[in-house]
Amino acid sequence: MAGRPGISVTGRRAGLFCLVLILLLAAQATRIQVFQAKGYDDNAANQRKAIERYAQPRGTILVGGSPVTGSAATGGRFDYKRTYTDGPAFAAITGYSSQIYGNSQLEGIEDGILSGTDSRLDGWALWAELTRKRNPGGDVYTTINPAAQQAALSGLGSQKGAVVAIEPGTGRILALASTPSYDPGSFAGSATADQNAWTKLQADSDQPMLNRALRQTYPPGSTFKVVTAAAALANGVVTDVNAPTGAPYPYVMPGTTTPLVNDTSACNQPNLDLDTAMTLSCNSVLGYLGVQTGLDKMVAMAQGFGFNDPKLDMPIRPARSNFDTRMNQSQLALSSIGQFDTAATPLVMSMVAAGVANNGTVMYPQLVDKLTKSDGNTVQLMHPQVYRQAMSPAVAGQVQQLMADVVANGTGTNAQIPGAVVGGKTGTAQHGVDNTGTPYAWFISWAKPAGSAAVPPVAVAVVIADSNATDVSGGRLAAPIAKAVMQAVLGGKGQ
Repeated sequence: MAGRPGISVTGRRAGLFCLVLILLLAAQATRIQVFQAKGYDDNAANQRKAIERYAQPRGTILVGGSPVTGSAATGGRFDYKRTYTDGPAFAAITGYSSQIYGNSQLEGIEDGILSGTDSRLDGWALWAELTRKRNPGGDVYTTINPAAQQAALSGLGSQKGAVVAIEPGTGRILALASTPSYDPGSFAGSATADQNAWTKLQADSDQPMLNRALRQTYPPGSTFKVVTAAAALANGVVTDVNAPTGAPYPYVMPGTTTPLVNDTSACNQPNLDLDTAMTLSCNSVLGYLGVQTGLDKMVAMAQGFGFNDPKLDMPIRPARSNFDTRMNQSQLALSSIGQFDTAATPLVMSMVAAGVANNGTVMYPQLVDKLTKSDGNTVQLMHPQVYRQAMSPAVAGQVQQLMADVVANGTGTNAQIPGAVVGGKTGTAQHGVDNTGTPYAWFISWAKPAGSAAVPPVAVAVVIADSNATDVSGGRLAAPIAKAVMQAVLGGKGQ
């Protein structure tokens, strides 16, 4: 019986070659699908993720319980695009979500919730992993008070400026406005019109996409005197707001021959008390007191309110407000009246007013109230958090009285609200080469119904960065805006 024919050498070689090819193909597939998968997923040329992202409606951002964002079917390659019910009114809060240009502000920070990719939205994590099915986008509830926001926008009008209002006891942000604004819906899609709208906004010299409430710092001018007064009182440099301070007039800044000048002749006398100096906004007195308090203690007080903190997330990260930690005494004198290199966002200056109103306790600013699934079930509920204890309640009470006197008898009378106690501080900050720029008009304040012993329900910071007015002052331009916002929050109480 003949045996089976053997496999030839050539056949064995061919089989071995095929086996090697199979192994190489398997290795290549493994390399691509396992080790290089993330690189391909993240490659800008890979449109799969973008197509998936816009294959379903995006979750909603809400103000006062009402949606200010939505989604619309496009009929194009991307099924849905973002829409905004009143884009310019809330752009400083929502930011934008664009198919081409990405996300910003809350649209960016809370993108996982809104897009449905956050793992906290999974009902059953294993099933979600196996099916790879995206969850519906969740919702973001903001802390914004619609009436306060509208009052801020109406007050700012066509001026360049910003308003931030905070609830002092919780840190909840009640208004966040920046003007001029923009419509984030104008470039939410991927059409030529969207690209043209983006290009036009980028080229606009008025910078409507600059969030002046959070991302721009300004010299705070005399509003910073609230910080200086608090530091002087907290460190015993002043023990009685109605007693003479010992401040000379003229006050020649240390190491120079330059006197610190005042804006009103009523300040031009020696030994004024702190209450009078704050009411009249006397540079010579507050500059002197800042130097007497000393650099380290001035820095500590400023940092208690949020200065020099690069990570003051709320949850959006604002620009860092600055109070120099290394200065000579003449520079400290200028910094103590909100000039030299001192610079602040309206957010931080609202924290100054809120910290005073909250008996010295500064709360973390909070823009988001809660995150929910699309069915309304809560994913995360935000709680108030203490930022720092800037001063004792006793010192805060003294500063509250100083601010109340500014509004009752001094430079802040335009913020008076009948039937309410209002405390405030004006500021007119010089800037530019040789102070040739149009001054910034500031006002910071708080208000509560008369007779109330509770923490005031609102604190406000307003800055007008560029006005066509011939007489630029915080009391004339910014105080009426703050008044309108405070009235909106008070809801007619005592008016």
